[in-house]
Amino acid sequence: MCIYCNLVLVVLVLALNSQAHAGRIIGGHESENKSRPYMVYVEGYDENNDGNNVNFTCGGFLVREDFVMTAAHCKAKSYNVCFGMNRLDDNGMKCSSVKEHFPHEDYNEKTLTNDIMLLKLSNRAACKKRMKPIAMADKADNSPKMCLVIGWGITDNGKTSSKLMEVNVTLTDDEMCTEEKAFYSKGKKGPAGGDSGGPLVCENGKAYGVISGHQEDLTKYTKIPEYMDWIKEIMQPKSALD
Repeated sequence: MCIYCNLVLVVLVLALNSQAHAGRIIGGHESENKSRPYMVYVEGYDENNDGNNVNFTCGGFLVREDFVMTAAHCKAKSYNVCFGMNRLDDNGMKCSSVKEHFPHEDYNEKTLTNDIMLLKLSNRAACKKRMKPIAMADKADNSPKMCLVIGWGITDNGKTSSKLMEVNVTLTDDEMCTEEKAFYSKGKKGPAGGDSGGPLVCENGKAYGVISGHQEDLTKYTKIPEYMDWIKEIMQPKSALD
């Protein structure tokens, strides 16, 4: 049993409970305009005990014109997703509601295992320079070392940024954690709770992981190659008219 990974999961669960949707890219810099056309801003809406809508935000990324990938802990009753922008006040951005969501059926909110979800958009994203899906890594791709995480949220100054930010991270070499179907990175630089659902983009420009949780200098990413069969099954058209 991977004792190190189990301790990691305990820390990350506590982090998400205390920092849920707080969100920040720490130690990063602003993304070049139009350089991350797959990035998606996900707003989730639920009802509290008073029947009022409560919204939160997560990251996400286009994996097909009609599908967005994000984290399962970003599940909500309804969503509004926006893409095609670097700044959240960009008049050129496009938004869509979500037709159906697909959190992984084995997602465990206590351990954060299988923390991955697909959102089927009500309106397809038009493929152009500002909006373009990212390729996903599969098991045939080499294990990455240097990667990039991207998102909107609170930065080093503790204030929310309307600009898309990014930072490089180095993945750990602890092979024991493969049983958790996750990558891990260490260091002060990186994402936090509200950046959950954003991509881990590695050397070949493919999405290798989904940002799952962050606490101090430790970050977990759900490993996309381990879920490719599930992803293909969800995204396969149910009919010629779908």
